[in-house]
Amino acid sequence: MTPIPETSQTPPPPAAPSTLRRMCWIFPDRESTRTAAMWRHYFWDMYAEVAAELGLSWTRHSPDAVTVDSLDPGKPRVYVDEEPVTPEDTLFITALYSLPYQSMDVFNQYALYAVLEQAGFYLPFPPGLSSVANDKLATVLYLRDSPVPPIPTVRVGTGRDVGKHLYEVALANLTYPAIVKPAGWCGGGGVNLARDAEDVRGMASLAQGGDTTLVLQPYLGDGTVDYRVYVVDGKPYAVLKRTPEAGSPVANASRGGAMDFPPVPPELAEATAYFYRKLPIPFFCVDFLFDGERFWFSELEPDGVIAPDFGDPARALQRDITRARWNAYRDAHTRWLARDAADTTLFENR
Repeated sequence: MTPIPETSQTPPPPAAPSTLRRMCWIFPDRESTRTAAMWRHYFWDMYAEVAAELGLSWTRHSPDAVTVDSLDPGKPRVYVDEEPVTPEDTLFITALYSLPYQSMDVFNQYALYAVLEQAGFYLPFPPGLSSVANDKLATVLYLRDSPVPPIPTVRVGTGRDVGKHLYEVALANLTYPAIVKPAGWCGGGGVNLARDAEDVRGMASLAQGGDTTLVLQPYLGDGTVDYRVYVVDGKPYAVLKRTPEAGSPVANASRGGAMDFPPVPPELAEATAYFYRKLPIPFFCVDFLFDGERFWFSELEPDGVIAPDFGDPARALQRDITRARWNAYRDAHTRWLARDAADTTLFENR
């Protein structure tokens, strides 16, 4: 895999006034009525409100909302819901989402991201990063020299021959209980605890129904806490601490976990410089697990949810992190416009 170019932790100042006016988030339009209403209340409306305060728009669009006229390959014309957009006034937010009801959209998402990149648009996280961030083992392998050790991981497919148990050749050194979860979902979905190899067989046979690739990891113990560090322009801006509900193997809010926003632990703050060298993009989240004695690197989230502080009706911290994220995108877009168009790399979208 082509390495992501390293960068200094402090980005240069913008070269010129920003021409950015809109941020388009490309997201599969398959949420249920209940789920869409929940996301709007917790995140989407907030994202749009903060963007408006900065003189920008933030809008959601399904992949089919984007049309590209490239009859003249040197001058592609791009439209979003029939409105023309240009690299100077628009950036596209292009995280890959692959929950079960979005699986039919994965190729369309990924292909469209590549088209937008080739058409000259700034993508805060380019297509090449999506596959690394979306697959939990790819993430661990790319960041295997993290100063916070990655959690050991085994990846297994669950196709038509899952009943032959061929994947068990990789499980000889796995200890139980073990966490079994999809390799590419999010939000705590599909996370289960296997007590022995027979539990793994049962979970693999269920995963076969959706051709869902699984990862298996040692269980760090009851009460394992999850820390999400929000990284903005290479700095640890804030941390979300998620504590699991009693008896749950996962701390996500969707599974009953409690959330609060403590100071960033010094060990995680120090590690941020490493992650930014490996991922020189304006905003991302890094998830760590704490087993009561030590931290483990768990996952990378380029489009990690900026969660609300439910104890604050004004949701001031959520607004603050969102504002910092949009400002970082605008500054990066301005710097990108000023760069030499011939200076291209796979991950740093120039």
